[in-house]
This record gives sequence, C-alpha cells and structure tokens, in this order.
Amino acid sequence: MQQPLAYRMRPRTIDEVVGQEHLVGEGKIIRRMVDAKMLSSMILYGPPGTGKTSIASAIAGSTKFAFRMLNAATDSKKDLQVVAEEAKMSGTVILLLDEIHRLDKTKQDFLLPHLENGRIIMIGATTENPY
Repeated sequence: MQQPLAYRMRPRTIDEVVGQEHLVGEGKIIRRMVDAKMLSSMILYGPPGTGKTSIASAIAGSTKFAFRMLNAATDSKKDLQVVAEEAKMSGTVILLLDEIHRLDKTKQDFLLPHLENGRIIMIGATTENPY
C-alpha cells in the first residue's frame, strides 16, 4: 500500500523545509546545529500540522543519522530499548518522540543515560505548551 501524499512529500533535508524560517533559515538555531554537526536534544512545540515531524525528519536527513519515530503514549519501553540497542550498535540515532508530554517516569529513567552519552538525540514533539 502506498503512503499518503503528505508522507511522500515530506522534506528530506532542512533545505527542503518550507516555512519555519526562524528555526531552519540561514543562521538560525537548527540550521547552525546541522551545519556544525553538533545536534542536541530539543522539544518542538506547536499545534497539529505545523511541521514538527517534518522538521525532525529533515534534520535526520540532513545529518544522515538513523531516524526513528515513537509515540510516548502508545509505544512501550521495549520499543525504546530497540532504539537504544540500534544506537549502541550503529552510532547515533535521532529519535522523534511524539506526545512527549505523556512520557512516563519509567521511560524517562530509561532514556536519560542514552541521552547523556549522546547515542540518542531526542526530538520531543508536543502540542502542549512546555512553559
């Protein structure tokens, strides 16, 4: 079965992202991190449809790191363990964690050492205001 058009047209690199110039434009924070190859974990916040997933995917495509997507509410700790094992075996993995505001303490405790050692770069996506 073919993927929906939105998935097929999703930007593959940050150069293909339309809009969000304050994040991916020349000299802006995400562009600078990608250009310097010095990514850090981040949270992308905004209403549905504003490009959080697309930006995360484009960051991964621009860096050539492996990219995995999980949902904090519905995916299990076992799913996180699979990503952590992949990171351990192959190097850095960019993990988009959707609905990060729903990440429980057990999963937080599991992820922390992997984030601290830099094997997993987490991009949290949420519609909830983190401030």
